[in-house]
Amino acid sequence: MARILYVEDNDDNIYMLQRRLQKHGFEVVVARDGAAGVELARQCRPDLILMDLGLPILDGWEATRVLKGDPATQAIPVIALSAHAMAGDRTQALEAGCNDYDLKPVDMPRLLGKIRRLIGGEAGP
Repeated sequence: MARILYVEDNDDNIYMLQRRLQKHGFEVVVARDGAAGVELARQCRPDLILMDLGLPILDGWEATRVLKGDPATQAIPVIALSAHAMAGDRTQALEAGCNDYDLKPVDMPRLLGKIRRLIGGEAGP
């Protein structure tokens, strides 16, 4: 079972996406801010990280830079998630080291396709 680290500070988003990912065969661990996300990534070595960009303590862009700069976590794929379709967010996320970018609310089939592409399709149906 593939493990996803979901770094998100909004309880409704956590509840919704965590349940939907679990239904698709993923184990989901949650961090509620960027600093906690970096620590949890180092501890649990997830197969993929879903990174909200607007996070407290350490925003998603900086948390991704830290993860991609650390040899222990740099190979973990990161998908940035943003509720704001601001011009330049996608470019900024990719420049920070994210492997892909998606918008919230998520389009589940599209997000699952991105996840499976990045981790080699090792999740459930």
